[in-house]
Amino acid sequence: MKLSPCIEWLFADQHPNMSDRIRAAAAAGYEKAEFHLWRDKDVDACASALQETGLALTSICVDPRRSMVDPAQHDELLAALTDSIETSKKLGHVPLILASGFTRDGVSQQEHIAAAIDVLKRAATIAEKAGVLLVVEPLNDRIDHPSMFLVNTTLALDILEAVGSPHVRLLFDLYHSQVMGEDLAQVLSGRMHLIHHIQVADLPGRNEPGTGQHDWPFLLKTLTELGYDGALGLEYRPTLPTDASLAKARATLGL
Repeated sequence: MKLSPCIEWLFADQHPNMSDRIRAAAAAGYEKAEFHLWRDKDVDACASALQETGLALTSICVDPRRSMVDPAQHDELLAALTDSIETSKKLGHVPLILASGFTRDGVSQQEHIAAAIDVLKRAATIAEKAGVLLVVEPLNDRIDHPSMFLVNTTLALDILEAVGSPHVRLLFDLYHSQVMGEDLAQVLSGRMHLIHHIQVADLPGRNEPGTGQHDWPFLLKTLTELGYDGALGLEYRPTLPTDASLAKARATLGL
């Protein structure tokens, strides 16, 4: 497994501009990186930095964020997706992240699920034509995202199976999953073909691995046994200067 630093937070202490963070990540020896929203970035400068360094982005978010579970926002979501696809192409056909949106009062779980499946099927058609991958990310509603609908990995994978498109996969964030008390092997066993990317951070605090309570050797051994050999996104808030933080993360993860 190779590491993919989240340069939304990492290298930010040294470089205000995202394009310079791309160069810094490449200079530090990383082949991959990721960030969040793109409308607040200089996309052309980022594209130039990616071409210059050969670094690849593992993911960016569909921007602006809109709800999958509220049909009133579906047209806006698909418009945001269309715009984000053009940005994805500029940046090397980067996978695009979608979160569910918030739970709607007075609406049943089945209605939420049906709305998500409906819009993801429509989004999958758009993504397939563009040759871009969509990744759905369950979050946690206990600490970081109160009232978020999709906080359960099993349900997220059920939705992906119902969508039935190879252009829609899961972004599994180990931090969010652990906050929700999920058992790693239980939720992913037999369903790794639906996982595109995995992100990590320690708990509590969402800081670099080695600062919290995670049993990292056990968690990484479990991922290996499940068959995951993709990138690990270092999506954490550093407690140390970037160089020291990344060194601590690498030592803790043994990667």
